This record gives sequence, C-alpha cells and structure tokens, in this order.
Amino acid sequence: MGILKVIFLTLVLAAIFQTILSQNILPTILVHGGAGDVSDETIPYKKDGVKLAARIGYEALKKTGNVVEAVQQAVQAMEENSQFNAGYGSVLNWEGNVEMDAAIMEGATLNAGCVSLIRDILHPISLARSVMEKTRHKYLAGEGAMAYAIEDGFELLPEGSLVTENAKKALDNYKNSLNATKASDACRDNDDQPEIGDKIFGSPGTVGAVAIDAYGNVAAATSTGGITGKMPGRIGDSPILGGGTYADNDSGCISATGNGETIMRYNVASRISGLIEHFGMSAQEATTIVLEQMTERFNQTAGVISIDRNGNLGIYFTSRRMSWAYQRGDELHYGIDKGEDVVEIIGEPRIKY
Repeated sequence: MGILKVIFLTLVLAAIFQTILSQNILPTILVHGGAGDVSDETIPYKKDGVKLAARIGYEALKKTGNVVEAVQQAVQAMEENSQFNAGYGSVLNWEGNVEMDAAIMEGATLNAGCVSLIRDILHPISLARSVMEKTRHKYLAGEGAMAYAIEDGFELLPEGSLVTENAKKALDNYKNSLNATKASDACRDNDDQPEIGDKIFGSPGTVGAVAIDAYGNVAAATSTGGITGKMPGRIGDSPILGGGTYADNDSGCISATGNGETIMRYNVASRISGLIEHFGMSAQEATTIVLEQMTERFNQTAGVISIDRNGNLGIYFTSRRMSWAYQRGDELHYGIDKGEDVVEIIGEPRIKY
C-alpha cells in the first residue's frame, strides 16, 4: 500500500510539474514558403502567402487546440497559392506533369503520414494526414496512394488542373538550358563537362509548418511539387521522416526546404532533433549548426524552420532567401531576406478557413 501511495504521489507531482512548465510555452505556428533564389518581383506575394498561412494556422490552433490541425491548415493555405511549389503551383517533371510529396507528423505519439507521386489532388497534406489517421501504414506512394485517395473520397481534379503557366515556362527554360549546355560542350577541346549546377527553375516554394501548444505538444508538416524537370517517380526529402520533416515532443518539430537530395542524405531534421534532445541546444542553435555543416560538406543550400520542446523558435537558411512567418499571441513576424524580421500587431485572427 505504501508503494502505491508513492507511485500515486509521484504521478501527481509529475503532472503538476508539467503544468508549471506548460505555463511558460506560448502556442505558436511557424511556416515557411521555400528556400532558394527567390526573385525580387515575387517577394511581396511570398510574404503575403506565408503571413496568411501563419494566421490561418494560428486560428486553427487557438480554435481546436490541435497542433496537427494547425500545421495542416497552414500548409493547405499555401497549397492553394500558385506562388508556392506545392499543390496548385507545383513545378513539373520532365514529361510536364505534376507529382507531389507531403508528410505530416505529431510529436506526442510519433504518429505520421507520408505520401509521394500524388497527382490531381489539391491538398496532398490532407491525404498524408488521412494515411496517418485511417490506415495501418505510414507511407503510401504512386498508384497505391492514388487508389487509397479515391477510396477515401478525395476529389480528383481534371488532369492538368494543377499545371500553371509559370510552371510550363520554368520547364521550358530548364530544357533550353540543357540544350545550351550541350551546345557549349560540343565546342570544348577537353572532356570537362560543365553542369547547370543547382540553379532553380520555377518556384523554390516547398512549403512547411511547425507548431507547439501550451502543453508542449508539437507537429510538423511539409508539402512540395519537387524540382523542375525531375525524372518521373523522383521523391525528395519532404516526405522523408528525419529528412525534411520530423516532430517529437522530446525534442521539437522541424520542416526543411532546399536541395532535397542533399537534405535527405544528411538527415537534416533528425540531426537537428538530436542536438536539441541530447545536447540541450535551442532550436536556433541546432538548426544553424546542422545547416552550416550540410552546406560546407555538400556545397548545397537549404532552409529550416523549427520549434524546440521549450517553445524556442529556429529560423535559418544558407540559401539566398527563405520566406517565413509565425504568429504567437497578437504578434505576427515575417521575413524573407537574411536578418529580416518584420512585426505586425494584429490581435486575434479573424480569418475563416
């Protein structure tokens, strides 16, 4: 009987301690709209897009108290925006088709849903959540994922509905650049083969969101159309748990954007999570270290948004630009250039989703 009393008292004290800790965490939603060489003329649209997504996500968080709902709603707002490389506005593969990837994860139980090679569905992130909550699997791709989407009642848009004129132009520019490179090679007297490098054709607008509630529950979501001119069937880092997306209450939540082949090889999200959990680093410290190490080792760039278990934010990118925004209380912060942090006081959100 004495042992039971001790166990009961321990549980009570643990609950009280957790409540005290949670009082210091302010519910927050943080989003990104992609890292890369964002053009000057698109900056206002990118900023408006991430600001809107942050507000929608924050309203969902305040209204439902559900961090998964918050990140999903934020990402869906950007999937509907042609300024971003996700959903409507996704870049095209070599054959001129849209193939999308997405992942969503919650940190309390490490439950997750991932999808790849998704076609003609406006919100791949919604399909990823359905996989997480309604199937015994964590990852569906290709024809199997599409068959499940139909079975679950997802609306399939007419073929080509997600293809934009900007995406078509980007694919044409990419193919023309390859032809120009081949012509240049033919004039060379040696065997050096210059590569196009990592110039981005089309929007560098992979989208993502991370959130934390007052009790330290976290979630992350990422959605993308991939890279212009990719081979059909290519899958990037965004739907890879520990690569481009991760959430764990013991560490925090992470969403990455940038060179997908590099991000997945370096396990960017996993490394950031490990530094937070095992070395006590803040989200900003861990994010900065991992991205700098990745860029130095591979000479490739990326960006990350993160929130650690204590509610600290991490926003960092080694690319030229990354659009981002977050809402915490009545403050909305956003930026796109290095060192930029604009603050708007907006009060309670009034956006309907």
